[in-house]
Amino acid sequence: MEKILELEDLKKYYPILGGVLRREMNSVKAVDGVDLDIYRGECLGVVGESGCGKTTAGKTIIRLHDPTSGNVYFYQKDGGAEVRIDIGSKKRSALKKLGIRGKLQMVFQDPTTSLDPRMLVKHIIAEPIKEQVSLGGRELEDRVVELLGLVGLTRDHLLRYPHEFSGGQRQRIAVARAIATDPEFIVLDEPTSALDVSVQSQILNLLKSLQETLNLTYLFVTHHLLVVKYISHRTAVMYLGKMVEIAHTEDIFSRPVHPYTHALLSGIPVPDVEHKQRRIVLSGDVPSPINPPYGCRFHPRCPFAVDRCRNEEPSLEDMENGHKVACHRKSEVEKLVRKKFGAQIQ
Repeated sequence: MEKILELEDLKKYYPILGGVLRREMNSVKAVDGVDLDIYRGECLGVVGESGCGKTTAGKTIIRLHDPTSGNVYFYQKDGGAEVRIDIGSKKRSALKKLGIRGKLQMVFQDPTTSLDPRMLVKHIIAEPIKEQVSLGGRELEDRVVELLGLVGLTRDHLLRYPHEFSGGQRQRIAVARAIATDPEFIVLDEPTSALDVSVQSQILNLLKSLQETLNLTYLFVTHHLLVVKYISHRTAVMYLGKMVEIAHTEDIFSRPVHPYTHALLSGIPVPDVEHKQRRIVLSGDVPSPINPPYGCRFHPRCPFAVDRCRNEEPSLEDMENGHKVACHRKSEVEKLVRKKFGAQIQ
């Protein structure tokens, strides 16, 4: 598989200022050392509790936020060769000159706030096109109509404002805006969480269809595990700014390894009254990203933590078939879960 993005020790800290001189007293470690490869044409789901750094990671990858440190490499095809460009260190103006800004796009969580309420739909979608290419008049309008058609809307919607649409239609407009620059990689930040359940499946099917038609690569950020199971090829589990498990989605659901992944999966509701499911309830609250725990960040809530977990941070190691886990007790977690919580939790 061809890489499209590669992250090396990516970090994003937000400074906490204090005192009369507003000096940096500490920092919020939203993303703290992420190593990740994203392959062309795949959908990589990123799951975890609220505040774990999922959205921040996505925004940092496409340079809506500047990384504090680390590298973000974008693999761009140049003729028959593939060129690796460090987009994490370049200025936004340089990325635009290289033609990379238009290749990286994002669909935000709430289409009500991500669309300018004072702009007509045709201007919302046309704006990113005009930033990338010299197009105007009839050609520009035809391109906007073409994009609307791709997301299930028509020319009749051109001269309307966002408030005149339903939530699902607004998200379709947001998707049309994202694909307007012919991107290769799109960050989907919980694109269905603000929608009615009846509309969520329509948007997911639209995204899958567009991925096949336009050869897109997705980073799908969500807390909804069943959505990830439906749309993602691989799944990354994130906890307190770090990746703790990465694997093919079917392996995450059938053979989870990290205790945190087991806990997340145990919370999935099962539509069967006769199904006996014992949920793994984690003790304590999520630690502060300002002062994360020493050693394994999950150890204060992990039911299987030992002294090594408290004193030594585990690295993300490859077990088999691309299944990576950051846990000192990864070889025995499944037995420990069965012993403590009974039968398999999935």
